[in-house]
Amino acid sequence: MLNLPNFLALSRILLAPLMLWFLVGRDSSIFEGIHVSWLDYSAALIFVIASVTDGFDGFIARAWNQQTTLGAILDPLADKMLMLSAFLGLMVIDRANVWAVYLILTREFFITGIRVAAASKDLDIQASIWGKIKTLLQMFAIGFATMNWPYAELLLWLAVGMTLYSGFEYIMSYAKKADK
Repeated sequence: MLNLPNFLALSRILLAPLMLWFLVGRDSSIFEGIHVSWLDYSAALIFVIASVTDGFDGFIARAWNQQTTLGAILDPLADKMLMLSAFLGLMVIDRANVWAVYLILTREFFITGIRVAAASKDLDIQASIWGKIKTLLQMFAIGFATMNWPYAELLLWLAVGMTLYSGFEYIMSYAKKADK
């Protein structure tokens, strides 16, 4: 049951709170004497490593025919935990707008509910290209904000727009399949 794709998803679940700790634990005595930029670098590195595992786990599961029920549960859970940790951490250190985070997280919870409803009706609703673009924009926004780079807020709002659009697309896809 614990094949490589599931191990990668599990590692993402474990990396998410570690990244959050580097973002919000800046006042911890363990970080005393460490410049805040090193905490940013560490959080960004953890995020990049976790994001790379997201790309590989699905690819490996399909290529090696290692798709499992556990993987179908762990992968989206790991994705949500990583994004939740990143956005909440960035919001706490005032690098992410609370309304942007609210809209992104609300969409994620709503679509998770739609997935549960679809699964209860044995409907398979695949993520569209818009969902992939949404994820990439969110990852870039998180990376830029974590590093406190220019245009981080612009990227965040572009990610919000794509997040809402891809959510709308997902809902429309569900509605078409549910009506059949």
